[in-house]
Amino acid sequence: MIEVKNLSKRYGENMALSHVSFSVGENTVVGFLGPNGAGKSTTMNIITGYISASEGSVAIDGFNTLDDPNEAKKRIGYMPEIPPLYVDMTVKEYLNFVYELKKVTLPREKHLREICALVRITDVYNRLIANLSKGYRQRVGLAQALIGNPPVLILDEPTVGLDPKQIIEVRNLIKNLGKNHTVILSSHILPEVQAVADRIIIVNRGRLVADGTPFELEHGGQSGEQKLVVRLEGASREVEQALKSIHGVLAVRNFGQKEPGVCEYEIDGRGGTDLRRPLFGIAAKRSWPILSMTSSELSLEDVFLRLTGSTYLSDNAGKDSERTGGKR
Repeated sequence: MIEVKNLSKRYGENMALSHVSFSVGENTVVGFLGPNGAGKSTTMNIITGYISASEGSVAIDGFNTLDDPNEAKKRIGYMPEIPPLYVDMTVKEYLNFVYELKKVTLPREKHLREICALVRITDVYNRLIANLSKGYRQRVGLAQALIGNPPVLILDEPTVGLDPKQIIEVRNLIKNLGKNHTVILSSHILPEVQAVADRIIIVNRGRLVADGTPFELEHGGQSGEQKLVVRLEGASREVEQALKSIHGVLAVRNFGQKEPGVCEYEIDGRGGTDLRRPLFGIAAKRSWPILSMTSSELSLEDVFLRLTGSTYLSDNAGKDSERTGGKR
């Protein structure tokens, strides 16, 4: 449904995207992740035809966005982070305006009513957009993306500014849309993406660094790492040094004292390396009682941080700097 090949975008000497390639099939929800300035918004703007690429190509349902822009755009519904709303219109007037702008041939009244029911804005259908809350404005923005029933939906931060109840409603809506649409969802809220995405693509510094299902990413498909949490009784400095000496250990973090003389440690190790036996051997040799040991897979946040080397901001602070002219 979506075919991105060797996509690159330059802003002067700045390379916002560098040879990014991926494809997305039908009826799939893809989470598109990356730190600020990674190239997410640039990629989505190129896919929607809002800006052109310096190199590479994008095809939507077989139609190239440069060679057949009108046919490609007919198949895309786009919701930017700030929906393009005319606040002096009522919801009804605005959706009718978008219907005409898109030259939709579906039965007008029935089609718009179905969309309003789907995104739950029927009760504000005749109200001025200027008088709507942030949550309702986001829903109206999603409604305009659905007009014409496009097979591809590009959603940029669709839940920003919503309260917890509204976020859950939008998440459920996106999951349902994924049954009949191809959805690319960009968000800074990792649990949100994890809750709805069938597949996750991560970009960093303009390059694609991961592509897989949430399960594959969390179980070492990309990072090839595992995590072990253990509580040991012993001098913490000596314990840390001993743990770091184990073959295959990448990092050790001390979570502090949990009981008198007992500290909890988180150990990151390479995939395919069983840390339990050598850890037990060291503890037995030093007479350090092991009071608990659990193995846990890397979370999506762990994978994101290791692949991007960035600080994860869950509050949506900041956005891709390419929105401001491509400067980082």
